[in-house]
Amino acid sequence: MKNKIQIQSLVIALLLGFTLCISGQNRKADKDTKNWVYEIEPVGVGVQGTYLIKVWSYSKKPLVAIEQAKKNAVHGIIFKGFMGVSGIPGQRPLTNNPNLEIEQAEFFKNFFDGNKYMKFVNVSNDGSVSAEDRIKVGKEYKIGVVVSVNVAGLRKDLEDGGILKGLSSGF
Repeated sequence: MKNKIQIQSLVIALLLGFTLCISGQNRKADKDTKNWVYEIEPVGVGVQGTYLIKVWSYSKKPLVAIEQAKKNAVHGIIFKGFMGVSGIPGQRPLTNNPNLEIEQAEFFKNFFDGNKYMKFVNVSNDGSVSAEDRIKVGKEYKIGVVVSVNVAGLRKDLEDGGILKGLSSGF
């Protein structure tokens, strides 16, 4: 009985330690990219309602940039959009209100810090980064990660939250 309690205590301690470690990495990622410095380019045409894009994120640690790319992708789809390249059309941002992020600061803080954005993004290349997508820029790394963003689901969630007007709401 005593061994069973010790094993359970050890498992709980390990899980708590792992959770704190991940939380620390997320804070580091947020600190490194607090100014939303990233670039987006289209990679291909995703399934209907999704965009397949490459997000270039910057950080002193490559793993931080890779993890932050998912958050940057969703942020970019909402606020920046992206230019087209040969044969792949560009896309406008979901909002045309340049002040939306400030006006709805509490919503977006919860959305990004609470990881709700993760429902709408998937890393397409299993998180592996090819050599040409890992560039040393001064003291930082510029890391390119291919992600798929469920834009239809993201738009619906933002409409349901009252952040965006529905497409059928008129002008």
